[in-house]
Amino acid sequence: MFVKEIEEHLRKKLIPFWEGLRDEEHGGYYGYMDFGLRVQKNYEKGCILNSRILWFFSNAYMLLGDENLKRDAEHAYNFLRDKCLDRECGGVYWSVTCDGKPLDTTKHTYNQAFAIYALSSYYDAVKDEQAIQIARALQKIIEEKCTDEFGYLEAFDRNFHPMSNEKLSENGVLAEKTMNTLLHVFEAYTEFYRVTKDKKTADRLRFMIDVFTDKVYNRELGRQEVFFDRTWNSLIDLYSYGHDIETAWLMDRGLEVLGDRAYTEKISPVTAEITENIYRRAYRDHSLMNECEKGKDDTTRVWWVQAEAVVGFLNGYQITGREKYLEAAKDIWEYIKAYLIDKREGSEWFWCVEENHIPVKKPVVEPWKCPYHNGRMCMEVLRRMKG
Repeated sequence: MFVKEIEEHLRKKLIPFWEGLRDEEHGGYYGYMDFGLRVQKNYEKGCILNSRILWFFSNAYMLLGDENLKRDAEHAYNFLRDKCLDRECGGVYWSVTCDGKPLDTTKHTYNQAFAIYALSSYYDAVKDEQAIQIARALQKIIEEKCTDEFGYLEAFDRNFHPMSNEKLSENGVLAEKTMNTLLHVFEAYTEFYRVTKDKKTADRLRFMIDVFTDKVYNRELGRQEVFFDRTWNSLIDLYSYGHDIETAWLMDRGLEVLGDRAYTEKISPVTAEITENIYRRAYRDHSLMNECEKGKDDTTRVWWVQAEAVVGFLNGYQITGREKYLEAAKDIWEYIKAYLIDKREGSEWFWCVEENHIPVKKPVVEPWKCPYHNGRMCMEVLRRMKG
């Protein structure tokens, strides 16, 4: 039932919802739906959102083979190529207007990474050489303009002059480097390497694994740190439960794609420890808590955290054979069905619910609320367990 329900949810709920946001007039997909399910057609279009939609439809097409999904992906690709790319200064804008004019011209490494991730999948889906060449050019920008000797810098103006990193900083700190951006550069490079087998990309994946294990992972506390200064000194006592379980399986995926035995031996014990620690520390009430700041848990149940927990625990089960992880994945899916999936016609998932399961009245769609986490959860379960 677990796999069958998730496939039905993908086919009948998530895909039709996001197809319904297709903007036939200006291209791309509408960027905002409020809690009352009202679409604001004149709202800005976040380029991260568009990249994630491109990734979603590309992978759905590869998994399900429906030609409509190929057209959905092409629609997202054309908007990214024609409107989200800065043809003068290079890179991807943070956002554009509803009709595709530059709006927030910030260049963020996180944003470049998601475009690479999406373009690599799109290339795999339709074999469009232009798409992989754009991805290659964006990777070159990251490596030439967004790095220092310690890793990846994050926030830049349109001309790639460094600026403060408010967009990826939270919890009252202003970070020069974040675990989150590093993780998604790793994720993007994993996908790019999978479809190109580019040797320099393999070297950068090894470099990032070293940074994760030697700088980001706190061995004493058995968790990742979250916000850092330029030389990877942690800025806050924060435990991001969702990012830790997401990191565990994305790192394992990277190891699988890289195929380097020495690096697998180096980091596999860390990903196993992360998974077990999240199971023991954050898995409560059939779901995953959000985070823990200075010893105080945030018990909000956030949509993406639950989606990543399903995949992370399923990954843990497949690697270790521990049935408790499979049961946790299934248990969280039951929680998602009961409380996070919005039963209203024309909706998708709530952003989050309180500990008492009451939905928080946040947008159903906005620049960060996308089909990437929950859509990927569905596709990962099908790829890993169907048949």
